[in-house]
This record gives sequence, C-alpha cells and structure tokens, in this order.
Amino acid sequence: MHIFCFGISHQTANVEVRERFAVPDSALADSLTRLSQVPSVQESLLLSTCNRTEFYIVTQDQNLALEPLFRGFYGKMEVNDFEHLFRLPAVPSVRHLFRVASGLESMVLGETEIFGQVKRAYEAAARSGTTGRILNRLFQKAFHVGKHIRSATAITRGSVSVGSVAVDLAQQIFGKLEGRKIMILGAGETSERTAWSFQSQGARQLFVSNRSFERATKLAEAIGGRAVRFDQWEEEFRDLDILVSSTAAPHAIVTRAKLEPVLRMRRDRPLFIIDLAVPRDVDPAVHEMDSVYVYDLDSLQAIAARTLETRKKEAEVCHDLIEKHVQDFEVWLNRTAERAIAPVPIECPRM
Repeated sequence: MHIFCFGISHQTANVEVRERFAVPDSALADSLTRLSQVPSVQESLLLSTCNRTEFYIVTQDQNLALEPLFRGFYGKMEVNDFEHLFRLPAVPSVRHLFRVASGLESMVLGETEIFGQVKRAYEAAARSGTTGRILNRLFQKAFHVGKHIRSATAITRGSVSVGSVAVDLAQQIFGKLEGRKIMILGAGETSERTAWSFQSQGARQLFVSNRSFERATKLAEAIGGRAVRFDQWEEEFRDLDILVSSTAAPHAIVTRAKLEPVLRMRRDRPLFIIDLAVPRDVDPAVHEMDSVYVYDLDSLQAIAARTLETRKKEAEVCHDLIEKHVQDFEVWLNRTAERAIAPVPIECPRM
C-alpha cells in the first residue's frame, strides 16, 4: 500500500486559482464517492478549506500520477493549472499532514482553526466509508500530533486566525473600531471567529446576515449585534463602513450590479470589503468601482507574513517534535506492509 497527498494551497497558488479547486461542504459527500471510484484508489479523504484543497489517498499503485487523477475528478482543466498542484509520496505526505494539523502550513503560522477543519474532513470521510486502516491510523496520529505541538510549544502564543488578521487590517484603516458599522455576511465558523474578533476590539455596531436567518440571529445575539435577513442586506449599506463576507456560496454574491445603486446614496463615502470566502464572494469587477476597496485572502496573507518572524524559532522546535512522530508512523507503516505480504502458512490436512 502507498500513501499520497495531492493538492493545492496558498503556498502554490493565489486565491483566483484555488477557488477553482475548492469543494464546498454541500458537495463533499458526493466528491468522496467519486474519488473512491477512481481506479486503484482504496482509501481516500478530501480536505478543502479557504487555503487548501488536498486529497489523501491510499493505493496499490506506487506510480499513481497527479494529472489523470485531477482530470478524472475535475474534468476539463487548463494546462497551466497543473503547475500549481503538488504530489507528495508516503513519508512526505505524513509529515505534511502532521504540519497541517499543527498549523505549521497555515497562512497564519500556528493558527488553530485548521485542526478542527482536518477533524471534520476525517469525520466526513469516515461517515462516507472511504477511509480504512491506514488513513484511520494516520489521521488519529495527526490529531495526537496537533495536540502535542500546541501543548508542548508556544507556537500558538500570540498567533491569530484569518479573522483576526482581517480585524487588524480594519484597525489599520480606521484606527478605533468604536462607532464603525460592520456587516458580516455568513454565519459559519470563519464568520463567527471574525465577528468575535471585531467585538473584542471594541466594535459595537455589528450586523450578521446569512441565508439561514436563525443562524444569523444566534450569532448576532451572541456578539451583541443585530441579524439582517439575507435578501435585505443591501439595505444596510447607506452607513456601512466594513463588509466582511465569508459564505459558502458557489458564486459571487457581492456584485457590481448590487452595489452600484446603494453606493449612489453614500456620496463617495469609502466602503471597505474583506472577502474571506473561497470561492470568492466578491466579483472581481467590484475592485474597479470608485470608493470601494476590496481585500481578499491573498491580501491578508501579505499582512500575516509580517508577523511570521516572531514564531519562526518556535516552529523549529515543532519541526523536531513532528519528525519523531513521522518516524514512529513510518515504523508502523512498514510493519503493516510486511504483515500484508508475509506468506500464509499452509496447514496439511490430517489423514
């Protein structure tokens, strides 16, 4: 058996490319089924977040190639797409997963959201029946490693999530956030963390809009804000300062056609939009509008990079700990392979 990791991440491609490979939660079960039907794939798991889409695969084919796998899964692809994809064999795949679960491969070094995202990806694959002995063991080990790294090192000390980087950006633009009107589109995990980050930094005029008004209401009540029905969020734009969008929509929901009518009422007052979604919630044409300033995940990555140096030394400690766990798993994997190919003794029938 051979383990592979195929994928794309913020380290290999910008958000415009990544969004073409993103798999929404609503399509995850179907995607896992299609992945399991690829010839020679015996175990599979799909991890798709705003910063990465990764396929973890167990196969008997030691030469399993990246290009046919992705063409079989995504259909027609541009030739240039393949330059953004990576293929990792067994031990590098194990190392990579341990680093991902520990937050060491994240856009914000040491962030903790990814641990929960990896756990949910594993649970989805387990429910779909696409994992087996090897991936079960690998991901259980990854969870152990992630917890060990966080408890034994200071990698998360002072670390921030994507949402808090967005808040830092807002503070750089406006200074104090008191008195600023902020709307959060979406009520998922990223939106919730971002809303709490704004609230912790003094923002009090917070509005939450989501397709599920019940979820919007729950989040709004928790942060002391107000829920807005999803078909009415444009009506709040007259005095809005910041729009943060992080929905799971498969297409852009903030478009030029929607913004133009409400922007006329603002009389050139600037509007700052922070797009945390993949695929992006904000249509690229919005970038061209006067008095509208759009920041996407690539923009936040540049901001997060400025804090990287403060945690690099701690990352070196994490690397040493992870290597020990990689070696332990490699020993188990080799023993498993040896048992699989060991000859079965033949018992002679009694006469």
